[in-house]
Amino acid sequence: MLPRALFRTVAFAEAVTWTLLLIGLFLKYVTKTTDVGVSIAGGIHGFVFLCYAFTAAFMWINQKWPAGTGLLAVTSAVIPYATIPVEKSLDRRGLLRGGWRLAAGGEEPVGVLEKLQAWILAKPILALGVVLVGVAAVFSFLLYMGPPDTWFS
Repeated sequence: MLPRALFRTVAFAEAVTWTLLLIGLFLKYVTKTTDVGVSIAGGIHGFVFLCYAFTAAFMWINQKWPAGTGLLAVTSAVIPYATIPVEKSLDRRGLLRGGWRLAAGGEEPVGVLEKLQAWILAKPILALGVVLVGVAAVFSFLLYMGPPDTWFS
């Protein structure tokens, strides 16, 4: 999968999970009918949120985005639906073009992050397993912590 397709897919998935979470919040706080939607959609959204943040950071390295662009892409997941206009803007500006520059036969990696990305691109199945375990570990920790509104009480 090319970088553009990956980023667009994950940005869209992040927006979809915002919809699920907002519906769950509506059911819980407005209609006061159930909190099951928040429990289910919150977990799904949290997992996709982490996947989007990882993907945005991965793209930042691959595309050599300036710091402001990379930070905007990563943090856009915090605002509902912001990943869509950010993705559209990056695409329109040509910042999603090209392939994986650090893949086999591509550029020589420089620095720790590029070497890590080159390893991921060389061993995608193993890397996917490691990433999923890492995301699952962070996700499990966040589940253990409970809803964000209870962290500092």
